Amino acid sequence: MDVYRHPDLYERKPFTVATIGTFDGVHLGHQVILRRVIALARASGGTSLLITFHPHPRQILFPDRPPVAMLHTLEEKIAALEALGLDQLLVLPFTRAFSETPSEVFIREVLAGTVGVKRLVIGYDHRFGRGRSGGLDELRSFSAELGYEVEEIPAQTIDDAEISSTRIRQALNSGDPATAARYLGYPYVLAGEVVHGEKQGRLLGYPTANIQPEDPHKLIPADGVYLCRAQVRGETLYGLMSIGRKPTLGDFERTCEIYLLDFSGDLYGARLQAEFLEYLRPQRKFPSLEALIEAMGQDKAYAQARVLALRAQAAD
Repeated sequence: MDVYRHPDLYERKPFTVATIGTFDGVHLGHQVILRRVIALARASGGTSLLITFHPHPRQILFPDRPPVAMLHTLEEKIAALEALGLDQLLVLPFTRAFSETPSEVFIREVLAGTVGVKRLVIGYDHRFGRGRSGGLDELRSFSAELGYEVEEIPAQTIDDAEISSTRIRQALNSGDPATAARYLGYPYVLAGEVVHGEKQGRLLGYPTANIQPEDPHKLIPADGVYLCRAQVRGETLYGLMSIGRKPTLGDFERTCEIYLLDFSGDLYGARLQAEFLEYLRPQRKFPSLEALIEAMGQDKAYAQARVLALRAQAAD
């Protein structure tokens, strides 16, 4: 996949089928749009393209609000799009000045001028341009003049609930990775470097790897203990991810640390990627260290049983 991080660098193709949006998470709803773009491009011998924005528009438009928590870093989004088979990605730098671009100017200068789009596939609720004034009606109003066609994709649902990045964030912030995975089409992932921590887990008999997320805007799920599948140094391992402030042990900064089953060794400096499979229990302050250790033992026993079941399921 060719990635262009500025419109001046974009290499225009003879017949481009495109879509537009932030596509945070590249969830199942996004995938329906992208697969339609890819299919139309292949059928016509053309090129499939996503026009996206970085950073997320809400981070620029509402700087006084808490920053939007992202489901994907830009590099994770690129990897997901490439895995789907997209040909091109154009990343438009989103600035305050860019946000003031009138929708007609965006259509004429970016879609028709820079890209030369021939077919445009758009979600039913897509808005763009200054004040989000542009939409499907305006895109269609210029299509004959500028020589492109527009196709609308309706909302995608699971169990009558619309799939959206917002719903996925809500699920993760509620400690519900299973629902998030159903909407995403894959388990939610958090990746980062293994860094030195307080080494409290080692003293309790459960040494953990502390994860420093790669992007400060990446969403960290709700505090609690999770069953995770980890990728680190070419190995696939399972473990228990603990997110929170370790209330039984004292007053600590919020951390993400994972106890890896059937592993011993030094991972400092390694990149670890964790997939959230299941929520086990909330973080809470135990009455004693003995009670905490007992709970951790129960977590481990449950995790070991689940891992055996997952491996048996994969073998079938």
